[in-house]
This record gives sequence, structure tokens and C-alpha cells, in this order.
Amino acid sequence: MAGNTIGILYRLTTFGESHGKAVGGIIDGCPAGIDLDFEFIQRELDRRKPGQSAITTQRKEQDKVEFLSGIFEGKTTGAPIGFVIWNSDHRSKDYDNLRKVYRPSHADYTYYQKYGIREHSGGGRSSARITIPRVVAGAVAKLIINKLGIEIAAFTSQVGHIKLEQDYTQLDLSNTESNAIRCPDNETANRMISLVESIKKQDDTVGGIITGVIKNAPIGLGEPEFDKFHAELGKNMLNINAVKGFQIGSGFDAALLKGSSHNDLFIVDNEKVKTKTNFSGGVQGGITNGMDIVFKVAFKPVATILKPQKTIDTELNELEINPKGRHDPCVLPRAVPIVESMAAMTVLDFYLRNLAIKL
Repeated sequence: MAGNTIGILYRLTTFGESHGKAVGGIIDGCPAGIDLDFEFIQRELDRRKPGQSAITTQRKEQDKVEFLSGIFEGKTTGAPIGFVIWNSDHRSKDYDNLRKVYRPSHADYTYYQKYGIREHSGGGRSSARITIPRVVAGAVAKLIINKLGIEIAAFTSQVGHIKLEQDYTQLDLSNTESNAIRCPDNETANRMISLVESIKKQDDTVGGIITGVIKNAPIGLGEPEFDKFHAELGKNMLNINAVKGFQIGSGFDAALLKGSSHNDLFIVDNEKVKTKTNFSGGVQGGITNGMDIVFKVAFKPVATILKPQKTIDTELNELEINPKGRHDPCVLPRAVPIVESMAAMTVLDFYLRNLAIKL
């Protein structure tokens, strides 16, 4: 099985399965001498872990990270950083009736056709639980880029038809953690939460959008041809489970505008070159321009719904399933720290590439 590593210089390789003994990873390329705030790393994991509110899955996992290598007296050594998070509250028996069943909109069919074997319990490597190592590596990346003055924030901006109308510049993003849905506007958050609760009572699920903002990224990250910054950022976001769309800046809305309306005019502000607008989302020609990097990530409704659905099994028999288990009615609250982590790893990787080019 290929495709278990992301990054060029700051690299993460993950291992483990949803219902296996553990999940974990190896971070390679982390600079030496970095002070690690272990409490911060654990707080980031706590933002992703299950069971944190009534609108998330009630699977109970502590998700405590245990570091195995690459750290001495609280500092990184430059060696690979190995870490593990032990699984404890998996209920594989909830999946016994799905041993030979292809669940609608899951990876069951494609996984089995490609490898000839699959873990029916929990989804194996295709489970969203495998995003845990990304949050650890992302937290380490955050600790490094924060020292450079780079800030990353993500928040829920839409759930189903309920959309946050204000632009992020009109919001206090520090309020994002003040509610269960992780929306920085409490009035909108309450409506989002009510919708998720209603959907949950119907044994159904709902999707939505997470907006990400990267502030103070240096000018010059990314290349003009195949290693465009926004292309790599989009790739990393699309590698998150349940993500179906990515856009940067004006995104698809750009197709509705004229060039005279969409062009970001250059201005000088406090002796710094900026743009009057930011339809480009902080990236022009594949290279960051110093403006805020603004992007959106669209998540589909969670595929597991607790109501009957028609499907087929491995022997092509038609049947009806009614899954059991503990699943998120909406993945967005727990996906916010994952989006931030993938963004942090992308920024740090490109920052290190720039350093290598200048050597």
C-alpha cells in the first residue's frame, strides 16, 4: 500500500487502523532544537477527539500521544520523531454484520477491489481516525511557524443551508472555540447546532464548509509551475476524509466576474506592497504574495447513517443494511483542527524548501 507519506522536507508517514491496537506516525525533517510544548500538542488532539460534545460521535478515546523518539530534554534532535496513540474504545462487534457488505459511499468496494482484503470493522486505513497523526504533526508544525509570526485559524462557516454571512475580517476568530460547532459567531453557531441536532434525531447526517485563514505567511512560498502553493494546499486538504471540494480566494465565484472587477490592485501601505482586494486568496502565480491566505474546504455528509439503505455484498447479492455504532452526525467540528494541521504542515514544508533553495 503506497501513499502513506506527505511532504517533501517536512514529512509525515502514518500507520495504524481504526480498530487496531494503535495509530501513529513518524515526522521526518523537523529541525533540531525546537522546544516542544507537549500540553499544546495534547490540546490540539483534544480538539479532534471523539465524545467532546453532544453533536459528535460518543466513542470514548483519550487520544493521548506518546512520543517514542527524536526528542531529548523537551527539544527536537533532528532525528525522526516517532509517536503513537493507543486505541481503547473500539467496538468491532458493531461491524460484524458488515463483513461482506459494501456500505454506500464508503471505501469498502474500492478498497476491496484494489487490495483483495479489507478491515470491515471501522474501515481500517480509510477511517477518519487515521487523521490523528496529522494533528500531532500539525501541532509540531504550528509550534515552529508560530515562532515565525505565522498564524493559522480555521472555523466552521457553513452547515447544510446555514451559512456564516460575515467575512472573516469582521469576526473575532478567537471565539471559534466558544461553541460546539466551532463557528466564531455565536448566533449563527446556535442555528448550526440546532440543525445538526435535528439531523441527528432523524438518524441522518449533514455536511458543510470550513474556512481557513493563514496570516503573515512570507512572500515567496511556492513555485510557478508544478509546485504551486495553493495546489499543494488543495491536495493536502483533499486528502482529508470526507472532503469533496477546495477553493482559494474567490474560487468558483471568480467565474462570474470580469477581470476589471476581479483584479487585485497593488497599493503601498506603511511602505509595504499590498493589494487593495484579495480575490487571489494570498497566492498569485502559485507563489504567496504576503496577503492573508484564505481558502475553503467542503465536507460531504458522513456516509454512515443509522437508517436502512439498499446495497450489495461481495457476492453481488442485493440486500438492505441498517448500520449500528457511534458516528458523527456532522464531521465539521472535529475537522477544524485537522484543516489547521494540514495547513500548518504545508506552510512549514514550503518554508523549509525556500531555505534549501537559498543555501
